[in-house]
Amino acid sequence: MTLNRFLSLCLILILVGTIWATPPTTVDRVDLSRYLGTWYEVARLPNPFEPVDATQIMATYSQNSDGFIRVENQYTRKGKIDKVTGVARIEDRKSNAKLAVSFFDILGYRPIWGDYWILGIGPNYTYSVVGDRARKYAWILSRTSEMSSQNMAAAVGILKQNGYDTQPLIYPKNGDRRD
Repeated sequence: MTLNRFLSLCLILILVGTIWATPPTTVDRVDLSRYLGTWYEVARLPNPFEPVDATQIMATYSQNSDGFIRVENQYTRKGKIDKVTGVARIEDRKSNAKLAVSFFDILGYRPIWGDYWILGIGPNYTYSVVGDRARKYAWILSRTSEMSSQNMAAAVGILKQNGYDTQPLIYPKNGDRRD
C-alpha cells in the first residue's frame, strides 16, 4: 500500500468515526413546567430495565424542592404493578433538553447516571422523543396511552434523523389501564 493510499484510508476512517460519534440533536428548549406530569410509554428500544412483556407503562415527573426532578416509573407485568423511583438532574440549563437520570441510591450517593436527552417534542407537549448520546436507548412518550399514527410517524422520524435503528422498537400495550 502506498503512503497516499494509507493516508487516504486513515482520513476516511477518521471522518467516518467523527460522523458516527456526533451526538444526537436535542430540541432547542424545553419548558420544564410543561414537561412535568405523566407520560405513557408508547414505544421503546429494547433495554435491560424493562421486561419485553411489560405493559401499561407510565413515567411521572415532578419537581423536588432540592432542584432535582422526581421520576416515578411503573409498568404492569403478569398482572402485577412494579414501580421504581429515581431522580433527574438538568445537565444543560440553557436548553433543559439534556438531563441525567439515576434510579440507584446507595446511602445518599448516586453512582450511576444515564442520559435522558429530549430529541423531540410534539405540539403542545403531546409527545416526547427521548434518547441517549450513544443511541443505545430510546423512548417515545405520549400524554395519552395511545398516539395518532401521524404523531407516531413523526416521533419515529425524529429517531431515524438522529441515527437510531428503529427496527427493534417495542410498542407496549397501554389500553385497559387499571391504576
